[in-house]
Amino acid sequence: MSKKNKQFVEEITPMEVDFPQWYTDVILKTDLVDYSPVKGFMVIKPYGFGIWENIQAFADRRFKETGHKNCYFPLLIPESLLTREAEHVEGFAPEVAWVTHGGHNELAERLCVRPTSETIICSMYSKWLKSYRDLPYLYNQWCSVVRWEKTTRPFLRTSEFLWQEGHTLHETAEEAKAETLQMLNIYKEVAEDLLAMPVVCGQKSENEKFAGADSTYTIEALMHDGKALQSGTSHFLGQHFTKAFEIQYSDRDGNLANPYHTSWGISTRLIGGLIMVHGDNRGLVLPPRVAPTQVAIVPIAAHKGNVMEVVDSIYADLKGSIRVEVDDRPNYSPGWKFNEWEMKGVPVRLEIGPKDIEKNQITVFRRDTLEKTQIPMENLKESIENLLDEIHDGLYNKALKLREEKTYVAKNMDEFKKTIEETPGFIKAMWCGDTECELKVKEETGATIRCMPFEQEDLGDTCVCCGKKAEKMAYFAKAY
Repeated sequence: MSKKNKQFVEEITPMEVDFPQWYTDVILKTDLVDYSPVKGFMVIKPYGFGIWENIQAFADRRFKETGHKNCYFPLLIPESLLTREAEHVEGFAPEVAWVTHGGHNELAERLCVRPTSETIICSMYSKWLKSYRDLPYLYNQWCSVVRWEKTTRPFLRTSEFLWQEGHTLHETAEEAKAETLQMLNIYKEVAEDLLAMPVVCGQKSENEKFAGADSTYTIEALMHDGKALQSGTSHFLGQHFTKAFEIQYSDRDGNLANPYHTSWGISTRLIGGLIMVHGDNRGLVLPPRVAPTQVAIVPIAAHKGNVMEVVDSIYADLKGSIRVEVDDRPNYSPGWKFNEWEMKGVPVRLEIGPKDIEKNQITVFRRDTLEKTQIPMENLKESIENLLDEIHDGLYNKALKLREEKTYVAKNMDEFKKTIEETPGFIKAMWCGDTECELKVKEETGATIRCMPFEQEDLGDTCVCCGKKAEKMAYFAKAY
């Protein structure tokens, strides 16, 4: 084996030793991303982009099934538009990148590189909307945004990232709120039905909500290291933006009215969550429904007998409904290939050699359990499809079990501090609703309110921080 090959299959730093280094090793050694010449910006390589394409396809299908249509809005936003909604611009100002020159000429007005698109989209909606008959507006765009982050980590927090942002307008607040929760539920489907990643759904606190929103809803996942990841948000924006941008229409009584507004988004940080929920010390572990390659076929002694003939036949049978790849590279040993496919997290590996053919069977390796079995060649496609579903369910249940094991209850600050330091994870605690208590918890422990879950539990009637009467049960955690 060449020196290059030996280096490629070097051991990944164990997550128990150094979790951040484990994460970096995984994303680089599995060829998901590379660092670009501009600090904080990542290059997503084909294998990483393949994961994003599958997330995009799943979500886009669900958006369209619920009546939404895609469009596209400009990358650059005039400063005068960004400043029309004060709370919004204050929330994003520290992260905005500005364009000041076109060629050698200084621009008359600065242009910001979109950190989010509420302002540019609302400026267009104000031109388009005329009558209640035009509503609802159910529009979405797939694009990138730029937020000039001080500290970056590929997928989790980068200065540019890929996402989708939906922006809808409705006649009534009730319709807009229903839209907000409908889209949050679709994000839950993306996380759980596609990524096998269990999430907690709930509402953000006033302090944690989106700048300019009436209310923000979130899905929160728990990573291997006990930190939370905000994995998707949906915002009921009320009439803040529609009034600021003078979006008006003739209502059913012939009067001018402002519509109600929502926005919602998921991004490539889902890939970071996917890695940190399912990965292990061998590398990636990809749920089958999102894996770019679901099945890798590795011929054994490919030059002997009719091995490649059988491999080609199996490939042809599977490729119609399964993302399958044949690894017939001549200059790499089967063992090296096994290691690479395991590290890249491919759910199923099929090994086919002369002995397998003699016995009319195939050797199957499962990445989730690291188990090898033999299955008959008959009805192979059906067997593999069932196995892929079984792997998805197994990964989801394993992640759910880990989350439950890392979810704790704290009744007072002593319990809270001890738990967050000794056994990081979700902490369920009662909260009085006062922002001062929320900020005090953050200052003393580094933990924030991740959400107030829709499914409330009665953990007592006193706030974990101040001891006064509690209003809500909240999930707290340190977060990415």
